[in-house]
Amino acid sequence: MKTKNVQFAWQRRLCLAVGVASFALASGVSMAEDLVPLVIKLPAEAFVGTPSDAPLDTTVEKPSDKPRPPLMVPPGISNLALHKIVTTSDTNQLADNLVKVTDGEKEAGEDYVVLLHKGPQWVQIDLTQPCEIYAVVVWHGHDEPKVYHAVVAQVADDEKFTQNVRTLFNNDHKNLDKLGAGTDREYFESHEGKLIEAHGTVARYVRLWSDGSTVSRLNEYTEIEVYGRPPK
Repeated sequence: MKTKNVQFAWQRRLCLAVGVASFALASGVSMAEDLVPLVIKLPAEAFVGTPSDAPLDTTVEKPSDKPRPPLMVPPGISNLALHKIVTTSDTNQLADNLVKVTDGEKEAGEDYVVLLHKGPQWVQIDLTQPCEIYAVVVWHGHDEPKVYHAVVAQVADDEKFTQNVRTLFNNDHKNLDKLGAGTDREYFESHEGKLIEAHGTVARYVRLWSDGSTVSRLNEYTEIEVYGRPPK
């Protein structure tokens, strides 16, 4: 009986070890790395308080009046999107205007916002090389409480988004972007931006979609940050 108990305990420890290793492998984090809180520099709050009622015809999650819990990531993570080239589906946009999306300026106000035409539109960032991505943070327009529709975040290996496309976030319940209906919740814009976890997935290109908001049919982008590191 004692031998069987020892054997059972050994098998249980082995299963636990395999489970931890599998989780680490799936998340792209080495078991030897100590995780640290991701530090995100936030802009000033543009409005006080939290919205109390969800707009009609939305699936918006209830906003919190507490700071967002920090995301734990490996050390050495930085904003890879800073000053990277931005392209868009809105062919009327000038490159000189699109630089606002990755210039590091994310305060509320029209001077910091890129306005895209109505309907489904996307902006895309080229990280210049494949990188381990742990988080994408997007600020659309946080000058007032509003809910953006059909928000989808994807990564891919090529600029045309035909190779190894992965969806990190999708709250497009009505399939307005024609990428498939999503199950994530809509949310109120705030100075914290929307943090989307990426779990260390490796990709070169990041693309974000939207289709207007509860305030306007136009699409706003103030800033996009992509936190990660070159793969080891």
